[in-house]
Formats: sequence, C-alpha cells, structure tokens
Amino acid sequence: MSDLYQQIMNQRGSFEQLLERIPGFRGYLDKAHRRTADRMLRDHIASLIAARIGRLVQIEKRLLDNGGLGYMSKTASIKTKLQTYHDRVKAAAPGYSGFMEAIKVGEHELDQLYSFDEAQVRYTDRLDEALSALENATTKEAIDGALIELDNLTVEANQAFDLRDDVLTNLSKDLSA
Repeated sequence: MSDLYQQIMNQRGSFEQLLERIPGFRGYLDKAHRRTADRMLRDHIASLIAARIGRLVQIEKRLLDNGGLGYMSKTASIKTKLQTYHDRVKAAAPGYSGFMEAIKVGEHELDQLYSFDEAQVRYTDRLDEALSALENATTKEAIDGALIELDNLTVEANQAFDLRDDVLTNLSKDLSA
C-alpha cells in the first residue's frame, strides 16, 4: 500500500488541474482567474493615479512656496478630480461577474473592459506629461495653460472611465429585457 500511496503522491496535480478535467469547469476557472487579474490591474492603475496625485501635491507646494497662492483653488479642484478618478478606478465593479451574480460578462465584453483599463494606463502617462508641463512652467501664462490642460485631462479620464461603467450597465439592461 505504501508504493501505491507514493505513486499517487508523486503524480498528484493541483486542485485546478482536477477541476479542468471536469467538463464546464475550465471556463469557470479561466473567468475566476480573470476576475483576480482584473482586480490586480485596477489596483495597479489606482496606484499609478495615486502617485500622480502625490506628484501634484509636490508641485502645488512648490507653487505655493514661490508665491502661487492664487493657483491653490485650481490645483485643489484638479486634485479633487484626480482623487475621484482614483477612487472610482479602485472601487470599480470587477470586469467579470461571479458564477452566481446577475451580470454575466462574456468574452467580448471582457475584452472591451480590458481595452478601457488599458486606456486608463495611457491616461496615467498623459497625466505625467501634463504634470511635467506644469512643473516646468515658469510664466503665469504657462502655468495657467498647464493647469487648464491638466484639468481637462482629469475630466476626460473620468469620462473615459464612465464608458467602462456603460459596458457593465448595458449588460445589466440586456439581462433585464
């Protein structure tokens, strides 16, 4: 009996390998992994946005140290929009609904959600560029222009994130019809 036990122990696979052999469970596991990956991706994007907020705070302090008190209401407004954007990304509904949940996200919709998430990463790059422009601005006109650009970009990023929510919302509407 110990030889058989040893053979079984040496050949054992993971729980996932077992479930993959059961018809229908492979797709379920893939979706479960996607849910985890989706959460990790959005956590990463949220951390990128948080870093941009921190960078804006540093620029804001530098502006204030250089007599830029008049810019504080505008930077505070931008910071609020960035924080809202961060919080929305961090708390967003997952791109895959669980097995027993009402909204089932298919492959096509999941691909759309990942496209929107990729766009969010690109927005963090664009925010970096806009923050660099603000950081390097030396004249009142350049600072004003950089603040306008940064403000517009935060609004646009939030609107782009709305599109992600629209994909999920339209799925729930389709299910109730």
